[in-house]
Parts: sequence; C-alpha cells; structure tokens
Amino acid sequence: MSKHITISPNEAADRLAIRELVEAYAHCADRRDAKGQMALFTADTHFVVYMNAKDPTPSQELYSREALAPVFADLNKYAATMHFIGQSTILSLTVDQCTGEAYCLAHHLTVDSGKRQLMIAALRYYDTFAKMNGTWLFAERLLYVDWIEERVVS
Repeated sequence: MSKHITISPNEAADRLAIRELVEAYAHCADRRDAKGQMALFTADTHFVVYMNAKDPTPSQELYSREALAPVFADLNKYAATMHFIGQSTILSLTVDQCTGEAYCLAHHLTVDSGKRQLMIAALRYYDTFAKMNGTWLFAERLLYVDWIEERVVS
C-alpha cells in the first residue's frame, strides 16, 4: 500500500476510472448487460475462474472478449443478482497499465416452484488493467471464490 502525500490529477483520474470500471462490471452483471460487460475487456483478454481459491488449477480459462459471452449469459439462470463491491486496491499503476485487487460479495437468487434460494459467493478479483485510447479496460481478470453460502429465503 502506498501513502499519498500528494497525487497528480492524472493519477487521481486514473484511479477513479479504474474503480468505476470495477463497478461497471458489477452493474452490467446485475442488469444482464452482457454486451456492456464484454466491452469492459480488451479484445485479447484473459479471464480465469478459480471456484476453489485454494486450488491452483483453474476451473475455467478464457482467452478473448468473445469467449466471455456464455459466461455472462449464464447469469440469466438467476432471478436476480446483486454484486457488492468492497475494497478495491491498486497494487501498481503506470501511465497505461495497472494491477489491483477487488473484493465482492455476489448474491444470486434462484426461484424454483415458488421456493427462493440465495447463494452468496465471497469473491476476490486480481486484475490487470490496460489503458487503450484513453480508456481503462480489463486485460486480465482472475476470479477467486473464497467461499459460498446457500440459504433458503422467504
């Protein structure tokens, strides 16, 4: 973690844009805007899912923006989702590249035959960002599932 005595306006703008990018990902997911969500990634993005954060073997690994379509479309199986973004830490930042980590509690509501079930996933994203034509995008997103809780809701 860095301690900021002063920060340039450009760095402040980059940090804000990166935070807004992380938030836009959650917003698009919850609105089922797969095209908007895909637009947040570079064309040659690398997206990796670790359903068990302690297992070094990925559960899923994708290598392009287009490959993300079925992943994001899979959210349609839920009646609703709500992603709460927690802390978001910039680990390194240059003029056109950045790494960071963001925490998220992802709530997924399923309704089946009138029964409502809630699955809450504690997620961590380790991100690599690239600034392209003045816009920050995800170049790589590693998604780690730390734990999942399931419960019946009224």
